[in-house]
Amino acid sequence: MDTLLLNQDAVDENTQMDEVIRAVEDAFAAYALGNAQMPAKSYIDLPQYNGDFRSMPAYMEADDWDAAGIKWVNVHPNNPDDFDLPTVMGTMVYSDPENAFPLAIMDGTELTMKRTGAAAAVATDHLAVEDATSLGIVGAGVQSYTQLEAIAEVRPIEEVVVSDLDEEAVAKFIDYFDDDFDVRAGSIAEAASCDVLSTVTPVETPIVSREDVGEHTHINAMGADAEGKHELADEILLDSKLVIDDHAQTTHSGEINVPYHEGVLADDDIDAELGDIVVGESEGRTETDGVSVFDSTGLAIQDVAAAHVVYEHADENDNGYPFDLIGSNVE
Repeated sequence: MDTLLLNQDAVDENTQMDEVIRAVEDAFAAYALGNAQMPAKSYIDLPQYNGDFRSMPAYMEADDWDAAGIKWVNVHPNNPDDFDLPTVMGTMVYSDPENAFPLAIMDGTELTMKRTGAAAAVATDHLAVEDATSLGIVGAGVQSYTQLEAIAEVRPIEEVVVSDLDEEAVAKFIDYFDDDFDVRAGSIAEAASCDVLSTVTPVETPIVSREDVGEHTHINAMGADAEGKHELADEILLDSKLVIDDHAQTTHSGEINVPYHEGVLADDDIDAELGDIVVGESEGRTETDGVSVFDSTGLAIQDVAAAHVVYEHADENDNGYPFDLIGSNVE
């Protein structure tokens, strides 16, 4: 039996975004219902290289499928300048839960982008106004693309405002989507006044103020993934319907980590975990809700769910490279 090697292009080709959104929603449900195992994300800090490694194992059961795997991912900010490598690289090992056979080794960087967009889409579907047609994006890096691709699957997005200090990145983003959406560059305030806002930056000082945000804007806070990162003003978090993906991760390294540890924000200020909303244990958007925020740190069950979709499509697309990883001398 062969293991399938799937590079970035293969992961991209095998990712049907609507299916990934449904699979990631299944993952949130499985977690809320106790049908998932997800040990805490572990870190190996490498200050001598200005970087770190993170390991993210998980297992989940959906209605008619289950999946297991582990993602090994790094964050090395010096990579682009020093080594001509991406800041973030990931490798996903996707295994058969029944017998532990490694079904596939796949590019985890592309997979992360897809599942991150899908997670924002799930949150948007439950928390944004039904007739949301405008999307603001702060940060025009690689993660911004799947934010638009995924959110457009759950809301009829027409207008997109993208804001970034890097004018070249903004121009590249606009050129990529210009045929499908009314995309324009704008200020942070213009982006934040849209029906939906996704923030995908690595900043440690908030860049979105309370005054910037529209009366009923839903915000996907996607950028914070380490201690000290913080994109939104504390007033936004305190005034909003605040939904998180996982308490341990968000208080450690999510958007709320700074105000939480400073005592500005407490557990009583958190309205729900997204999984509880998905399964109906907590309410999504109601008629009385104003601003809502989804604090996303990225969960290993999302990677496993997305990897399931990628692997299931690999045969029909006839891509990837099969190889004999385990060998024939099995006792």
